[in-house]
Amino acid sequence: MKAIDDAIHDGVDVLSLSIVNLLGHLPAFHAVAKGIPVVYAAVNFGPYAQMVGNVALWLLTVAASTVDRLFPITITLGNGQTLVGQSLFADMERANQFQKIKLYMNGMCNLTLANSTDVKGNIVLCFSITSVFPVAQLYGLATAVIKNGGEGFIFTQQNSDLLVAWQFHAMSIPCVSIDLEVAYKIIQYFSTSQDPVAKVSLSRTTIGSGFPAPKIAAFSSRGPSSVYPAVLKPDIAAPGVNILAAAPQVGVYKELGLYFFDSGTSMACPHVSGIIAVLKSLHPDWSPAAFKSALMTTAYITDNNCLPLLADATPNKIADPFDYGAGFVNPTQANDPGLIYDIDASDYQKLFSCMLGSDTNSSCIATEKSLFDLNLPSIAIPNLKSSETVSRTVTNVGQADAVYRAFVEPPAGVDMLVKPMVLVFGKDTTSQSFKVSFKARRKIQGDYSFGNLVWHDGGSHWVRIPIAVRVIIEDLYSTVS
Repeated sequence: MKAIDDAIHDGVDVLSLSIVNLLGHLPAFHAVAKGIPVVYAAVNFGPYAQMVGNVALWLLTVAASTVDRLFPITITLGNGQTLVGQSLFADMERANQFQKIKLYMNGMCNLTLANSTDVKGNIVLCFSITSVFPVAQLYGLATAVIKNGGEGFIFTQQNSDLLVAWQFHAMSIPCVSIDLEVAYKIIQYFSTSQDPVAKVSLSRTTIGSGFPAPKIAAFSSRGPSSVYPAVLKPDIAAPGVNILAAAPQVGVYKELGLYFFDSGTSMACPHVSGIIAVLKSLHPDWSPAAFKSALMTTAYITDNNCLPLLADATPNKIADPFDYGAGFVNPTQANDPGLIYDIDASDYQKLFSCMLGSDTNSSCIATEKSLFDLNLPSIAIPNLKSSETVSRTVTNVGQADAVYRAFVEPPAGVDMLVKPMVLVFGKDTTSQSFKVSFKARRKIQGDYSFGNLVWHDGGSHWVRIPIAVRVIIEDLYSTVS
């Protein structure tokens, strides 16, 4: 808290906080009130629902995604079959040498197995049955395999973005991540060969549109927010997997040199902070909410092959706003968003005075309704029993004379109506308000469905906000937070 207060006093331009804040976000609100955008990591408790962190309304909360860079490595079995995994293996002397395979068939990777006397001289293959495996634990396993004379370590997991654990052993033994399909082929070979062996090539780097990206990382925390279900979180996604970063010159990191690979929403957060810093130099008069709106309303929801964004989960799935918020950040378009959803700091202050009961003014209406009408660049309605109407206001920051028309993609099972459907801006009319009404098509105790509202000027501006709605009949423990 004191660090944030000191940063405000020093007049910083952007606050980038790759931390889990369990003490509240009031100091961050003070920063926002002073015109300082505050960017937080969404934290790494994915792929489980309702685990997104740092969800205060005035924050920009960032999810993590992959990039179009892979580090493939070839595994050649004794029967000539070649398989592909990922690794950072770089020891030319050890590469392409056949070694015996030791297969651990009990589906578990633990230090007891890694410390087994059977490890010596073998390539160890083991499995994780969880969708997210702790990097620190994986590093410990690989270290134990090396200590006990292992010649290689092949780790099987459905979501295998674990290269950050392998870099410490890049010059020791090949440590390889594979998926379950590749593992099954190794098992087939192992079970039919009297002397199963394998060799591993050097790692290489590949970049390009042939590798679908971005994809939301398995570890990236998902919504909905358990604290504020009526606020859609996270807000946006940015690169956060296998990011080349400066290495701290302490502890085990010293052996990596000046740079290393790291993964986490903590890596995604500074990407967005840096983008805001550039945007702030171009738009010094924008508010923190304006930067947030510009990033969210211009975000991508398709990958580099124009296909829907995917999310690593159990199983993998098409991503939705609880995975990526408004989508994957688009820095170039954010510089020219067309319209913004702006919020004055006093609006936050008024809302939370009502929520905390410190404001007894009659203008304090139901807390959840107040959240619905806060001018956020997203809409979340967690308990639609019949109908609900929310209000929004957009400000034109593009060409003075502009006409925007609404395009509606309603959530499944919900009727969605925007009034008015056309917004006209001119020299003397820079802001326009509209209402969005939602009505459940049938009474059902349902789950969330998602949609979009887009304002288009007929040119380059497509101003999109994500929508999440859950239709319910009544509040039940198993379906409603």
